[in-house]
Amino acid sequence: MSKVYDFTVTDRQGAEVSLSEYQGKVLLIVNTATGCGFTPHYEPLEEMYKDLKDKGFEILDFPCNQFANQAPGSDDEIHDFCTIKFGTEFPQFRKIDVNGETADPLFAWLATEKPFQGFGKGLKFAALNKFTEMNNKKFGDKAYIKWNFTKFLVDREGNVIARFEPTVDMKEVRKAVEAAL
Repeated sequence: MSKVYDFTVTDRQGAEVSLSEYQGKVLLIVNTATGCGFTPHYEPLEEMYKDLKDKGFEILDFPCNQFANQAPGSDDEIHDFCTIKFGTEFPQFRKIDVNGETADPLFAWLATEKPFQGFGKGLKFAALNKFTEMNNKKFGDKAYIKWNFTKFLVDREGNVIARFEPTVDMKEVRKAVEAAL
């Protein structure tokens, strides 16, 4: 069985980064977009990062443009947007694909470890589900992630312990992160 530490990703400058560099830390790995209705999640993410990073917590941000073209900018433009608008300081990596034949292996593995369980109940969630089904139809069985701001919580041993869809309240995400610390 793989661990998150077995993967290598690419930072914004194009350098390879082994996730083993984060060994022993609690990680929240997120696919993001700057033009999404969930973009305000950057605010509670940054707050959580500032409050908990000294306790061994890291957020790993992976912009993705596969959902309604909501992250069209370059890596530098996306980074500038996040740092200026939300003051983000957590690591942001190169923009990636999370679905289809070109899906980053990390996200394919994360989604296999913790598959999609739904967005929740109610009209708003049903509408999002219908929209994501249309968007992700082109990826077939490789539609690993349903929308922007899907979050994976990884424990200090490198195991995926939770998946949070973007519809999950950020207070609930923070509670799970604090419990993992």
